[in-house]
Amino acid sequence: MARPRTFDEERALDAAMHAFWANGYEATSTQDLCDATGLGRSSIYNTFSSKHELFQRALARYIDSMTSIQVEILEDAEQPPMDRLRALFARIVDSEFECRKDGHSIGCLTVNTTVELAGRDPEAAEMLARDLAMRLAAISAVIRAGQSGGDITSSRDAGDLARFVNAIIGGMRIAAQGGADRDALTAIAETALDALNR
Repeated sequence: MARPRTFDEERALDAAMHAFWANGYEATSTQDLCDATGLGRSSIYNTFSSKHELFQRALARYIDSMTSIQVEILEDAEQPPMDRLRALFARIVDSEFECRKDGHSIGCLTVNTTVELAGRDPEAAEMLARDLAMRLAAISAVIRAGQSGGDITSSRDAGDLARFVNAIIGGMRIAAQGGADRDALTAIAETALDALNR
């Protein structure tokens, strides 16, 4: 009979997610994961089988939580489309100052993983592609609604504008990691919103 687990697997997964988020996949050692989760090596490998599987599960957890928050903002039909996009950018700015290590932004785990692993880790690339498609669909829908109602005056394709907004968000996250302050990030967001009405 298998011995019952004496730890909270969800809590361990959350702790591992934060370790990967702060340090990246390659720079997070098994010992770092042990320290973060409070588990021994054997418990980590018995539960998650490998560092890579633990990373995939941590990335999936991050994507589920972060993307659901963004989609919820974008799907708030009680708000005009531009207000939803403004709220999305405000959430991005706020998150950069909530998630910090040694006083510096740790950015976004999906952006960090795209830079570090997307070109050489097919499983991570597939997860990131699915997440990107979901976010682009939500942004495109808001932009299309704004164009239909006159809230957004740009005549460019909604899908192209969604990719633009997503690229701006990624750039804001990288800028925050580089030391950009709240005012700088807010200015970037406002410039992007202005571009939707040109």
